[in-house]
Amino acid sequence: MDAQPGAHLKQPNDIDIEIRMLVEAVYLKYNYDFRDYTGASQKRRVLVAMREMGCATVSALQARVMHEPDAFAQLLQFLTIPVTEMFRDPEYFLALRTQVVPFLRTYPSLKVWVAGCSTGEEVYSLAILLHEEGLLERALIYATDINPESLEAARRGVFPLDRMRLYTENYQKAGGTRAFSDYYTAAYGGARFDRALIENVTFADHSLATDSVFSETQLISCRNVMIYFNRRLQDRVLGLFHESLCHRCFLGLGSKESIEFSRYATQFEVMARRERIFRKAGA
Repeated sequence: MDAQPGAHLKQPNDIDIEIRMLVEAVYLKYNYDFRDYTGASQKRRVLVAMREMGCATVSALQARVMHEPDAFAQLLQFLTIPVTEMFRDPEYFLALRTQVVPFLRTYPSLKVWVAGCSTGEEVYSLAILLHEEGLLERALIYATDINPESLEAARRGVFPLDRMRLYTENYQKAGGTRAFSDYYTAAYGGARFDRALIENVTFADHSLATDSVFSETQLISCRNVMIYFNRRLQDRVLGLFHESLCHRCFLGLGSKESIEFSRYATQFEVMARRERIFRKAGA
């Protein structure tokens, strides 16, 4: 007897099917779109959420999320786990300082978009860099994320004191010109960063999967976000960035991310390959 068409293809197991249904339900109910996030990472996060939230199955988790908004807010913390630090990958910030800032100086005003800003460590890092280069006062920074709790943490600007040694080392390697401790005071059981750093920062809820662009930016920094997206969503996001950037302006990605092999590979030039800094191609 002949095999049914497609029978040789690997079929999804029950958990994979349940996760697809959960993600679709989240999109339909709450308009948060995780449908094009990579499967393995998403599966790990959903299974952790299932255990931590006391659900025996993914379907049970879906039922709670559908009927309990607080359960969705809890699930969102697992689906958007922030992994970040100040001046993470210091060579990236050093390249911004030495290779990108000279071009940014030529603009009378600047717009910077930190996409997927998480709890704000990169926002404050960029603000410090721009301050030291004399650009912060004429810069407007959009700091966006899909997680309201992460955005609120970013607004507070209070980070664990025990992280300051690492952050100081990163800052120094990134070309910092002052004592890092000048930028924070010990408060609320942590290190509270100078509020002047975020006077020109707009924190906003924004989904790279569903929302539109912030127009006319000179620098976009979106690091270690697209590694969680499939190729289709990566292409969508790169399209947003290309549309948002001014002529011949700059895009920074994470150390494991690239524009190569995307639909927009020819729309950007490599400026600092190892540091993953690209420039919008010009005519």
